[in-house]
Amino acid sequence: MAGPKVAVVGAGVIGLSTALCIAETCPSCSVTVLSDQFSPNTTSDVAAGMLIPHTYPDTPIHVQKQWFKETFTNLFAISNSAEASEAGIHLVSGWQVFRNAPKEELPFWSDVVLGFRQMSEEELRKFPQHRFGQAFTTLKCDCPPYLLWLEKRLKATGVQMHTRKVADLWELRSEYDVVVNCAGIGAHQLVGDMELFPVRGQVLKVHAPWVKNFIRDGDGLTYIYPGVQSITLGGTREKDSWNLSPDPDTTKDIFERCCSLEPSLRGAQDIKVKVGLRPSRQSVRLQREVLSQGGVKLLVVHNYGQGAGGFSVHMGTAKEAARLVGECIAALQGSSSRAKL
Repeated sequence: MAGPKVAVVGAGVIGLSTALCIAETCPSCSVTVLSDQFSPNTTSDVAAGMLIPHTYPDTPIHVQKQWFKETFTNLFAISNSAEASEAGIHLVSGWQVFRNAPKEELPFWSDVVLGFRQMSEEELRKFPQHRFGQAFTTLKCDCPPYLLWLEKRLKATGVQMHTRKVADLWELRSEYDVVVNCAGIGAHQLVGDMELFPVRGQVLKVHAPWVKNFIRDGDGLTYIYPGVQSITLGGTREKDSWNLSPDPDTTKDIFERCCSLEPSLRGAQDIKVKVGLRPSRQSVRLQREVLSQGGVKLLVVHNYGQGAGGFSVHMGTAKEAARLVGECIAALQGSSSRAKL
């Protein structure tokens, strides 16, 4: 019997990492990634790629922490390897500053990042508008190189990648045994998920190589994230906006907010504006589903809705999705062996 065929719909960081985990945990499978967009044209290409978790109100905290820890451990290992530069992954230290002390002075992820501590009075002098701060070291993914590195890993593992717009999961029924939905904001239309909504993010990519430390305002709306090639300045959170066109007033506002945190940014060069739609929900949708039409069944695994926190949890959710795919394949093989009896 030929190995089970798995289709992963979507080629952002969630789709590619999920395909990789499936290929690695189920070597008998043939895995294909289907997407109408690949890097550099995905939402993930716009992301800042900082590992600082976003909280999902309806997902248990211990689950979110596990996803973050698995992702951090995985990327930390890459950052300590010869492939760190090609994968665009590096450690970056910096500060998260607050105008008033937050309710939780120790976030749930504080023991996963490195060297988490409260900022000293001396450090806070750099931020006269802020009264409280946290210092730590975390990981940063430069997103386009990381996506290309994932694609290279997938090709080496024998995973196929095809440019194809999937309008309905049922169209894959005749070709694949299991379909994995990593369509991001596309799942709104693809599976009619009305709990999924876009949160528009506009960011600036600037050249300012002297800025070495990240700075994040406590609410996470204003941030300065240094990468290898450029620095990402953000940002916006515009719920239910589908507009992908950059807004010049927003660009000015982001730049001014970031300069108030780091005045030296006024000397930044080569400012590029990017817009992405974060696929947001109250909880990540990570589950098995059996679709049924006229007695015909289609096994589906959903893995989407990571919103602003996709990079922070992508490997953790990918491993969970791969485990669910394994359960689907075991169910298929169980039913085929019963059919032979």
